[in-house]
Amino acid sequence: MIGYTLNQNKKSKAWTGRVKRAALIMVLATACMPWSTGVQAAAAQEDIRVVIFADLGSKYKATVPAVTLKSSGSLSVGQNSGGSYQAWMGLPDSTARFSVDSYRVKVLEGNEAAAIKAAQALQKTNDKPTVFIGSKNGSSVYQVYAGIYASEQSAQAAVQRISSVTGTQAEVKGNKHWSTGSYGTEQEANLVRTTIAAAGFDAFTVIQSRGQYAVWVGEESNDSKLSALKTELESKQPKLTLSKVNQTGLIIRQEAGVTTGSQVMSHYMLSGSDKSKVIVSGGNNGIQVVERSQRTYRGDMEISMTSGQLALVNEVPLEQYLYSVVGAEVYSSWPAEALKAQAVAARSYALAQGNRFQIGNVVDGTLSQAYNGKSSEHANVNEAVDATAGEVIKNGGTVVEAVFSSNAGGVTADASEVWNSGGEAFASVDSSGDTSAQKGAQEWYHVLLSNGKTGYIREDNAKELEGVTEAGLDKITVTAENTNVRPIPQIQSTVTPIAKVQPGEEMIVLEKVPQSGDYAWVRGPFTAAEIAKSLQGKITGTVPSSINHLDVTKRGPSGRVLEVEADGAPLKVKYPDMYRSAMGGLPSTLFDIASTGSYTVLGADGATSHVSGTQGTQILSASGTSTSSGNGVVVMNEDRHARVIDKTQSFIFTGKGNGHGLGLSQWGANGLAEQGYDYKKILQHYYKNVDIVKD
Repeated sequence: MIGYTLNQNKKSKAWTGRVKRAALIMVLATACMPWSTGVQAAAAQEDIRVVIFADLGSKYKATVPAVTLKSSGSLSVGQNSGGSYQAWMGLPDSTARFSVDSYRVKVLEGNEAAAIKAAQALQKTNDKPTVFIGSKNGSSVYQVYAGIYASEQSAQAAVQRISSVTGTQAEVKGNKHWSTGSYGTEQEANLVRTTIAAAGFDAFTVIQSRGQYAVWVGEESNDSKLSALKTELESKQPKLTLSKVNQTGLIIRQEAGVTTGSQVMSHYMLSGSDKSKVIVSGGNNGIQVVERSQRTYRGDMEISMTSGQLALVNEVPLEQYLYSVVGAEVYSSWPAEALKAQAVAARSYALAQGNRFQIGNVVDGTLSQAYNGKSSEHANVNEAVDATAGEVIKNGGTVVEAVFSSNAGGVTADASEVWNSGGEAFASVDSSGDTSAQKGAQEWYHVLLSNGKTGYIREDNAKELEGVTEAGLDKITVTAENTNVRPIPQIQSTVTPIAKVQPGEEMIVLEKVPQSGDYAWVRGPFTAAEIAKSLQGKITGTVPSSINHLDVTKRGPSGRVLEVEADGAPLKVKYPDMYRSAMGGLPSTLFDIASTGSYTVLGADGATSHVSGTQGTQILSASGTSTSSGNGVVVMNEDRHARVIDKTQSFIFTGKGNGHGLGLSQWGANGLAEQGYDYKKILQHYYKNVDIVKD
């Protein structure tokens, strides 16, 4: 859970879903901005609702045109009625595709070869295709669609680009239909549908509830087109009794495997209002969501439509949800007390959310808590969750929104350093256990090469040489041919090494540093242009046209950055934690900045000045004063940390910690558990003025 915001108390609706018991209390709940008005949470309940796909505007957006659901057992689809699940039908082959009956573009209707050609062309675009197999005029036909689109206007805008890509005459389709009535069996409905399709109309069998079927005709995008369809239907099928569809139904179609890589499978389109929903149940076997990295989830899947898009919500027992969350957030090999601390924090956080995401309590990513389904479960984690079942963190009788981060870098953040304000459960505290993240990690030499370039070599690839430079700096060489010199002290397979060096080549050691990881890290070098690009949309003012100097000018209680200036002008952000993303995606705001093209001189009068590498450097020696070339000059501070100044200006960030640093530090908890602390003491160290209680 890397970046969160906290809210103050406010009453709201109780959680929806199959709730066995719910006692409402006031909590600190999250929003996407700093410490704003929140919602009331349920103190205890059986299920939690996890949003996987939905378009919720600025709160959350992850959309797909359709989802493929699978189970190793059996799948059924139905609805919740009176607090219990009622199955409408079993799903054949334990696999099905689901979408919603919104606006889409019909690309073409023709033979298989034409359908494959059009679908393959669209697969490379954002207008993803779906291919259905149906019957019309007595023959089989392939129908290619693109979308789902939130409005008729956005679908119409897609028509031109789709037609251009496929060379077809595409048209907008929608969710307006005529119904021919209800039928007691699917077979009876299919007979009627076949008759209408044989006359050249699009007709679909629909399940409306258990044992109730219908036939819907047409898929029009507006009332004008729907009215024109009725006139045509009545002229060719005068015996039909037509009524406008205004209820929930599942349109049953057959999808070809052109885009899914599978054989023909059943495809169900949910039609109705934004309140319409169906439940897919997989029993105890779980449900795999192919479009979510093929993850398998416990509980049921709810399908609905939000903002004209498919919404998929996993409704799962809270404790089973925590099996996955704790397993995804921390290592299952950690001590049991660290796992228990994480379980209680994660449970408290989840219960504090209320209906933050409208159709769900949390989402399945780190905007809430990492949730990977059954793949991240482990016996050790499950035992820790079970051992703390129902336990939450409370402050003054209120469940604490127990935010946490990976590593606090040795000291946790004060709330003022993250989202400007906070509550009495949060304060900056020592987190020396964070160093446990460095166990077994190699150290790296920061070296100066003979060509003036600098980089990093891992200690096990280096050999120290006798003697030192005139400045007292050590020298090394490497032990193997073509040893990589890395831009940061970390192996990055996708980043080109700065150089390759050979045994016997001498390099000057500027310093020795830990391997970049969760505790200590180095990022960069970033050019001024790269920094300016990253600042776009992150700061409240104008992005500087050029940046010569970057300086940290204010820090908070823990030492985290509160203000950065570019050439003496503050780079203002909405809240301090935004400096992480503003500066190119830094792990934390507990950082320092060094430039490769300048250094700062502290004068005798206490004033500071920047000296650029392009100016050259004044050197005082026994033979007098001279000016260096300004390229490849080594400067050293009072702590004997050396770095190289050249004529190219870029910025290097060195820091500690990973995440916002507020509340529990996961690596810190691991360190305390290794020292013998139990989970309650760990939690009461990281959250102040709290009780750990079973609710």
